[in-house]
Amino acid sequence: MDRLPGHEIDVIHCQLPRSFPHPTAGDLREAARAVNALISPGDIVLMDGLAFGAFPEAAIEAINAPIIALCHHPLGLETGLQPERSRALLNSERKALGLAAQIIATSSFTARTLEQEFGVPAASISVAVPGTEPAPRAEGSEGAPALLAVGSITPRKAFDVLIKALEGISDIDWRLRIVGGAHHAPEAAAALRDLIKSARLSPRVKCLGELYGAALDDAFHRSDVFVSASLYEGYGMALAEAVARGLPIVTSTGGAAAETVPDNAALKVPPGDIMAIGQALRSIILDKALRKSLADASWRAGQCLPSWDDTAKAVARVVKEVASASK
Repeated sequence: MDRLPGHEIDVIHCQLPRSFPHPTAGDLREAARAVNALISPGDIVLMDGLAFGAFPEAAIEAINAPIIALCHHPLGLETGLQPERSRALLNSERKALGLAAQIIATSSFTARTLEQEFGVPAASISVAVPGTEPAPRAEGSEGAPALLAVGSITPRKAFDVLIKALEGISDIDWRLRIVGGAHHAPEAAAALRDLIKSARLSPRVKCLGELYGAALDDAFHRSDVFVSASLYEGYGMALAEAVARGLPIVTSTGGAAAETVPDNAALKVPPGDIMAIGQALRSIILDKALRKSLADASWRAGQCLPSWDDTAKAVARVVKEVASASK
């Protein structure tokens, strides 16, 4: 939103009710009214996937402008949903995508998913990878290798898998900091705290909550290894942030994560595989030469990541194309 005006796109922000992506019927009606109240002739609506995928057909058709849908990953694939809710969201999103003037996916992996599993024509999908701004190379820590994991504490991020893997390598020296909000899935956050305690890892694992700006930069800068056990990623912005700082990485290959991080910058393991994550962490913690090799490759790849201005340019191009086709 900040960068689009620099690419000749004026932006008005319409914040929807907080119940999304599980809106009440009243919030759906209010959302459509709120969007329509801001629309002028010739406008295009760019709708985030957390809202768009939850809109039923009638609500989408009630919006008086062409819609570009921004899809991070299909809502129905979120870990932890009840089966009936997952089916409902997948069905809703499939119908919604059919009504979009164009779709912007956050990775080539997500674009392929929409094409292969949702029947979206390839010509209707563009890719705008999230931006990653340049950052200083991480200097690391002193003492025991410092591991860093960043992400909202939700079932999909699989912090429980990570803790169980670390429990299996408690015979070697390491420490872990988890950066991420606990309010998105309070039950998952409470279970994680209990797991850390029962595994007797409380002295070595610190949950720092959400960090922003300089505090988050400092967390990356003072880390030796970045680790992600996520079961599924539509892109993996935290992984890209780690690459930008030249951190060696241990990551699962869930979703787009396998493609976001270069093979020579990470040890990659199947999602949900506790033993494989533990073995990878043991290797990277004990082998300084391996860490350096991965870190050097990570740093080189980080210099080629797209910036947020690149992302805005890609989005602006799609907006202009839809606007031209709608005249």
